Amino acid sequence: MDRKKVVLAYSGGLDTSYCVKYLTEDCGYDVYAVIANTGGFSSSELDAIGKRAMQLGAVDFAAIDITQEYYHKCIRYMIYGNVLRGGTYPISVSSERIFQAIAIINYAKQVGADYVAHGSTSAGNDQVRFDLTFQVLAPEIEIITPTRDMNLTREYEIEYLKKHGFEADFKKMEYSINKGLWGTSVGGKETLHSDQTLPEHAYPTQMTAENTEQIRLSFVKGEIDSINGKKYTNKVEAIQKIEEIAGKFAIGRDMHIGDTIIGIKGRVGFEAAAPLLLINAHKMLEKHTLTKWQQYWKEQLSNWYGMFLHEAMYLEPVMREIEAYLVESQRNVTGTVIVDLKPYHYTLVGVESDFDLMKTDFGEYGELSKAWTADDVKGFIKILANPLKVYQNNQNKNK
Repeated sequence: MDRKKVVLAYSGGLDTSYCVKYLTEDCGYDVYAVIANTGGFSSSELDAIGKRAMQLGAVDFAAIDITQEYYHKCIRYMIYGNVLRGGTYPISVSSERIFQAIAIINYAKQVGADYVAHGSTSAGNDQVRFDLTFQVLAPEIEIITPTRDMNLTREYEIEYLKKHGFEADFKKMEYSINKGLWGTSVGGKETLHSDQTLPEHAYPTQMTAENTEQIRLSFVKGEIDSINGKKYTNKVEAIQKIEEIAGKFAIGRDMHIGDTIIGIKGRVGFEAAAPLLLINAHKMLEKHTLTKWQQYWKEQLSNWYGMFLHEAMYLEPVMREIEAYLVESQRNVTGTVIVDLKPYHYTLVGVESDFDLMKTDFGEYGELSKAWTADDVKGFIKILANPLKVYQNNQNKNK
């Protein structure tokens, strides 16, 4: 009898390592381990992950590089929109999971898989992102989720792998680390408690810089164009370069506390030097180059875009319409932002842009007016005060 074929969304972490062993040994399936790389792995790391999958019993391993697609179809819109969930988190894992799910379900259809599997638990967001995308794009393929269905703990999975002779750095596996181009999330026992934070050693990137350094980030129509005067046509490489420069300062660490799709609160630590620098530098440039109402309405749509990304709604057609708006909003967002990097933090120094709306012949804030007189302002303020005077007058009459 032919063995059933399962395509597993594989990362090399504890949950998916358990899934390979369990699905091959306990269920008797042929497991095709597939990693959809969103920029978080080097070629040597992918080789090591592939070897681990085969050692665990997978019949095949594939690494699909979707980094460029992830940037062009998602990251650039998050930069245009200055998307930070809860004002903090650059939606790192949330956004990349959708693209990983799309790549994996397409692979499953290509190889004629009977099932598709992932290692998500029943208490998080990723189960929704994977399941929903799989169901929409391939409703004919059944979904298997051992960790979720058996409600397994990390301790149980570690003991299971040990009993089956699998050797690994289980101490390292105490932390769930998801690394991609747009940041790295870190989950561990500390993130399960409201009064604790991650220890220094839990972060993959350690602080090695002790001096200060200035970096110049140049944007053209809202998209990163050059770093310290060096032009980058490959925007993925530009993000990686910013991460290389800023990562050694341990910039971009924080704890995200948010509402999950399933209704409970969740906490996760993260490090995202390049995303936070890019988003906040871009936001400062927009403050100089966009009008008040451009900024206001873009923020409303950007918040919705970020929320829909987080809650697995990337395939909703309204997302394409918001993306079109975001592209149009960037026509004047061109210029350079100067940033000072220091250990654990950074300072946005200022901007240089031909579209800077502070460069005006009308006046200088707090100093000099050139396009109106003192009497003009007095009259303006008098009219502006009218509705407030009407209200106060009415209140006083009815006391």
